[in-house]
Amino acid sequence: MKSNLLKKHAKSFYWASFFLSSNTFNKCSSLYNFCRTLDDIVDDNNNLDVKREIFLKFKKDFENKNFNNQIIKDMWSIVDSENISKQIVIDLFDGVETDLEEKVVIRSKKDLLVYSYRVAGTVGLMMSKILKVKNKEALKGAIDLGIAMQFTNIARDVCEDKERNRHYVRHNFLSIQEIINDSQIFYEKSLNSISYIPFRSRFSVIVARRVYRKIGDHILKQKNIDNYNKAGKIYVPTFDKVIQTVLSIFDFVKLLFIKNLNYDNQENHNILEQEINLNERI
Repeated sequence: MKSNLLKKHAKSFYWASFFLSSNTFNKCSSLYNFCRTLDDIVDDNNNLDVKREIFLKFKKDFENKNFNNQIIKDMWSIVDSENISKQIVIDLFDGVETDLEEKVVIRSKKDLLVYSYRVAGTVGLMMSKILKVKNKEALKGAIDLGIAMQFTNIARDVCEDKERNRHYVRHNFLSIQEIINDSQIFYEKSLNSISYIPFRSRFSVIVARRVYRKIGDHILKQKNIDNYNKAGKIYVPTFDKVIQTVLSIFDFVKLLFIKNLNYDNQENHNILEQEINLNERI
């Protein structure tokens, strides 16, 4: 069931998961199932009050360690075994809860960063804990990769989000281009931090980073809002995934020569830290 959900709903991550050990893959799948459950609650066609009720029950069940729910049981197993701060999971809940409104509008860079950290930077951080990353600077890079991927998601899902009355960016191609350009900063800043992932799991993250980043290129190929609207959900074709996987070998070799990690995305993290104390989470 775990791998089937990942294969069905997260094609880029499933592709990259082939390079993980079975134990690590199972833990990553359990984390994905937990996140997917939260997404499904807020994206369901139920009315808003029903969705809020289901969400609050799931959150309460998590906080009370209701192990009758297998997804919660598996998540707590990861939290305990990988020494993940519960606050990171609460941040995730807070981010998802943002979408439980009649209308969602993000109006500032700070709000976009905070939202993206909560719904995706947290996942990057927890994933890094599963992958046994210890270096604090590298963990900041994991947050950056999560934010970069969330920016990609936002750029890809503008039409779908508009139907749900969620407006993370304006529905025009310039705004879509801008958030893809912003994502590039976070993709770039995240690369060197991957050198601190243990050797066995490193290549999988390199591949995931490259393949997911490529979604932005396919969005930009639409060139205008009319083509974008007609394109539907944009994915990276299999042939392109193969190319990105081969190119990941060069990233892998490059990272072998990283000796000291000097984290240099502090400008964006300073904005984020106006609301989130990252040191408490890391």
